[in-house]
Amino acid sequence: MPKMLLLLVAILFTGSHSLDPVKNGLPRSTPEAQGISSEAILAFVEAASDEIDTMNSFMLVRHGHVVAEGWWTPYDAATPHVLYSLSKSFTSTAVGLAIAEGHFSLNDRVLDFFPDDAPADPSDNLKAMRVHDLLRMSAGHDVEVALQSETNWVKAFLAHPVPHLPGTHFTYNTPATFMLSAIVQQTTGQTVFDYLQPRLFAPLDIENHSWGQNPQGITLGGYGLNVRTEDIAKFGQLYLQQGMWDGKQLIPADWVAAATALQTSNGSNPDSDWNQGYGYQFWRSRHDTYRGDGAFGQYMMVIPEHDAVIAITSGVRDMQQVMNLVWDKLLPALESEALRESPAAQAALTARLANLSVKPAEGEATSKLARRVSGKRFEFPENEQGVQALAFDFRSKTPALTITTQAGESRIPFGLGDWAIGSTLFANGVEHFWGMSGVAHASGASGGWISEDTFSLKLVLYETPFYSSLTFRFAGDDVTFSGEHNVAFGSRETPSLIGAAN
Repeated sequence: MPKMLLLLVAILFTGSHSLDPVKNGLPRSTPEAQGISSEAILAFVEAASDEIDTMNSFMLVRHGHVVAEGWWTPYDAATPHVLYSLSKSFTSTAVGLAIAEGHFSLNDRVLDFFPDDAPADPSDNLKAMRVHDLLRMSAGHDVEVALQSETNWVKAFLAHPVPHLPGTHFTYNTPATFMLSAIVQQTTGQTVFDYLQPRLFAPLDIENHSWGQNPQGITLGGYGLNVRTEDIAKFGQLYLQQGMWDGKQLIPADWVAAATALQTSNGSNPDSDWNQGYGYQFWRSRHDTYRGDGAFGQYMMVIPEHDAVIAITSGVRDMQQVMNLVWDKLLPALESEALRESPAAQAALTARLANLSVKPAEGEATSKLARRVSGKRFEFPENEQGVQALAFDFRSKTPALTITTQAGESRIPFGLGDWAIGSTLFANGVEHFWGMSGVAHASGASGGWISEDTFSLKLVLYETPFYSSLTFRFAGDDVTFSGEHNVAFGSRETPSLIGAAN
């Protein structure tokens, strides 16, 4: 093995690579030193890149060491990513800590925390609902209450019908997690976000994080937390270590055991990771594992038998597909002993991890029409998307789309066959899925001419799992603008708009 290649491998696996690890992050190691082959990880990464649209990030921790990590450009190590329902596991942690500190107990009745918001004549089932029932998704509801349309979320939850005796019926219930957040705030005087700051976030060196609130200033609880990929991995490692971190017991070990154990049965399909039971805001998974997960493929997978944690962010419609790849490619490769070092395989893996990318837009770099439409301002009649005008600049070294909406004007640079990084107020409606309206979003954009008169732009909002495929078809002095999201709550397509050159 040439000395230069050996040196390259040593540098890459001590963290000095193109994507700097998080400050005060987990220690790094070669895969082989922790009992997994670089070839097996590379096979997983290749399969994830080829078969899944779209991976955002991946981190594998074995025996407390990061052995592989990668971000698909424009995603990066430093930018927090929305977790959706993976937030629930953090709320569970706040509940466990608050119980340990004596603020309330598992068996306390939910109604007793909010006497001012209780219905005038509560049902027997509502009166029987306890903290324990909220935690294990057995509050007694048939369907979730639509809290977003309400002004007082606690009152709306308590007014919602409870047809089942709490504890007897599993219904996945994000409003129940919100109520856990409200209980923590009611009893501690702090939001869950603030309460966890000195107890969890600071000890784990989780920084640059955020968590949304409802109109009454209560942490959302069931969704809305934004952290980095390594923060997800640290959180999983904390649970794997039974709540111990740097010699301190951050979370009571008995809470970790209870939260990640089977508390509610929820199905019987042995091939589904959503039928293995539910704990306290953690899912049980196949192979005697557990996880937190969020919409469109945000995962914190903990594999106690093999002392491993896997953090993944992605934008997928089939969340089982991602987990299947982990079980098929990575789980069988977790060996009980260290393996012989393989510098060549390590170098190949490291090179691949450093060059991951979301697939850029297809098409040609130019068209005969590009120069003619460049600089033209196309204006649109009033529409639900709030798009007012757009203009392309194909003449600059870095081409760009300038788009004006009700939120303001954004200049979005884009690559041709690759990615350009910027920020945008325009999110093509994604802000409604994300809950972040009226602010600039970190973006990556890539474009190409898919025909002589049609330009395609791929816009990735890389704090989220979302990208939009935007199409602009030019005809005379008009442009027809249409879009489609990779994933969405509801329809993935946005209505076509026709704009005229001014």
